[in-house]
Order: sequence, then structure tokens, then C-alpha cells
Amino acid sequence: MSGSDDEEIKAIKQRKMAELQKALTSKTAMSGIREPITLTDSNFKNELSKYPILLIDFWAPWCGPCKMIAPIIEQLAREYIGKVVFGKVNIDENRMITQSFGIQSIPTMMIFKNGKAVDIIVGAIPKAQLETRLYKQIISLNK
Repeated sequence: MSGSDDEEIKAIKQRKMAELQKALTSKTAMSGIREPITLTDSNFKNELSKYPILLIDFWAPWCGPCKMIAPIIEQLAREYIGKVVFGKVNIDENRMITQSFGIQSIPTMMIFKNGKAVDIIVGAIPKAQLETRLYKQIISLNK
């Protein structure tokens, strides 16, 4: 083996170690989150980039259907520890995020995979339907 082969192998090992470290960091970050995190205009981008799968619930305290879906979101956050992180955006307090995604009806839930929106759910839906939508994203992430 020549010196250039050694350098190439070294570069490959470094790249693989960096990928492994990133994967471990994401899983570690997700492992202890048992309840929805609060997302704001100021922390949104940073939090979005942390998690492989993030479901965001856009809501308001005066919204009846939002109150119906809230316990489901909280329950799923406990059941999907290590697989999905759940976040909540109060639309009244965080207008920049709300406007950037064109949220016009609430509750609106958006599922993000690796920082990109992959599914949008408008209105309160049963837990089983929400789980089906999440399951599709979890399976596709693990392929």
C-alpha cells in the first residue's frame, strides 16, 4: 500500500467516525425527552436541527380542538421516547414561525424528518391516525 492509500483509508475512517458520532448524538438527545418541548421564534431552527424526527403541534390556548389533541401529543411523547421528539408552538406568541409555514388553521401538526417538513396534519385527529403517520416516517428513517 502506498502513502496515498493510507491517507485515503484514514480519511474514510474519520468520515465514518464523524457520521457515527452524529448518529449517537441525535439518539442521545432524543432518549430522555418525555414531554413536548416548547418551541419559540428564537429556538426553533436550533431545535429543528437536533432531532431526526420532530412532530410540531401548532396550537393556541383558546383553541378547543387544540385542547383535545394536547393529551394525545403528551401521551405519544412518552410512548415514542427515543424515536420521535414532540414540540409545541404557541401561534399567538410565535408569529414568525407561524407565518413562515403559512399556518392558518389550528391545530396543525407538522412532521419533520432531518429538518425538512414531510407531513402536515390539519385538525384534531384520533391517536391511531397520528401514530400511522409517525410510523411511516420512523420506518423510512431506518431504511
